[in-house]
Amino acid sequence: MAGISFSAGTSEAKELENLDIGKQPQREHISLVKELPEQISRFQFDSGYAFQYPDAVRGVYVTGHSAGGERFNMLTSLMDETELNAMVIDIKDDWGNLTFIPEENSPYSDIGKPYIKDTEKVLKTMEEKQIYPIARVVVFKDSVLANKKPELTFKEGNKVWKNGRGESFVNPFLKEVWDYNVGIAIEAAKMGFQEIQFDYVRFPEGFEHRDTSLTYGLGEYKDLEMENVQKRVKAVTDFVAYAKEQLEPYGVKVSVDIFGYTATLPEAPGIGQNFSKISEHVDVISSMIYPSHWTSYFGIAKPDLEPYKLVAEYAKLEKKKLGELENPPISRPWLQDFTASYLGAGNYKNYGKAEVEAQIKALNEQGINEFLLWNAGNTYTQNVDYTP
Repeated sequence: MAGISFSAGTSEAKELENLDIGKQPQREHISLVKELPEQISRFQFDSGYAFQYPDAVRGVYVTGHSAGGERFNMLTSLMDETELNAMVIDIKDDWGNLTFIPEENSPYSDIGKPYIKDTEKVLKTMEEKQIYPIARVVVFKDSVLANKKPELTFKEGNKVWKNGRGESFVNPFLKEVWDYNVGIAIEAAKMGFQEIQFDYVRFPEGFEHRDTSLTYGLGEYKDLEMENVQKRVKAVTDFVAYAKEQLEPYGVKVSVDIFGYTATLPEAPGIGQNFSKISEHVDVISSMIYPSHWTSYFGIAKPDLEPYKLVAEYAKLEKKKLGELENPPISRPWLQDFTASYLGAGNYKNYGKAEVEAQIKALNEQGINEFLLWNAGNTYTQNVDYTP
């Protein structure tokens, strides 16, 4: 996920050379060596923008098309008129495309799409309105890279494997894939985004059933003496730790989207996500806890019908799990602002003001004050009280 790297700036002490001065009288030695400061300041990249972290991030998802089109003005107006204060903008989308055209000499120039024609204008507007900018980078779901470099993906026979939706994934075991995505994240940081949000930081869903039938490389994990389940968990966790370290000089926060159900398990065996291990390496953890995405967890037969109860039960569990960590990240879950009619009659309800407020209230009552709203078309419910 390779970009420009900056070595840490250090101030070195000057040493006096011993001069061969023969039989000349020796002068009293005066040391010119200055003591080094206890902590040497590291180089920090400055994008030139001035953003303040909000009292609590209350954000919405924004596609590249929306950020580069008329909808962007509608969304900034929504921010002006409500307590919302952040946007998660697609920078690398679900297919593996950049949503903007990078510079000609960029290693990513061939995957750029002109969805956001003027990224500088977008960020300047956000700076003026103090809308906190988060860059969403989809990591291992990447049909573009998978088809361009089949050696970096999972193969079924001689073909690049696709899931039921026609999407392909690249291989989390491979360092080349890590650097490819980190390089894109660095581009976003240099553009002025204050936070990088990594999504699809995982193996494909149900991978435990395809583990032995698909062909793929294990990279540096090949000779590790552990089960494949543990290798997957280690690879995903290692990527997050690596990305965080590489982004350090750019002064950005790092967040990861994660399936909500992973917090309910020791680890999700197929996809390689371990909630606690990932949480140790990020500034923010964003569980996707849309009520429509749960089965009968927490004793709730039809979770989509009970948004308050579902979110409250999840929040209690997550709070306990994060409380076990020495340095827990900020919890900033993804909430549902869409209607899941695909669940069928009797299993879903129309989501509007009451349902969105119920989810936020449930979080707030458990001490979670940050959230993000998901609506794939970026059409958000009107007249919501975002601080109920």
